[in-house]
Amino acid sequence: MDKSEKELIERDLKRDVWQETLDAVKSIKAGEVGTVRTVELSPVVEARRKSGLPQSQFAELLGVSVRTLQDWEQGRRQPSRAAVSLIQIARQRPDVLREVFG
Repeated sequence: MDKSEKELIERDLKRDVWQETLDAVKSIKAGEVGTVRTVELSPVVEARRKSGLPQSQFAELLGVSVRTLQDWEQGRRQPSRAAVSLIQIARQRPDVLREVFG
């Protein structure tokens, strides 16, 4: 259920981030817990984190630029099928990835 860039921009244009921040600070000062939001990591971010590699090294391992990796992580672009396979290995068996490419 990925949102298009246009949908994300439209959503963000409706937000008042400054008011949200001010409200959050007021809540904290008042001792209120506030709303807990959970952010789901993209499979690419999850794979990179499990591998223990920084973006530059993970991108090199996948044979792409850091910018391409960032685009994947932020959902602006989708990895190739070959890259998806390596990312899946990194998510499920980061030890194998480190063994083969470490």
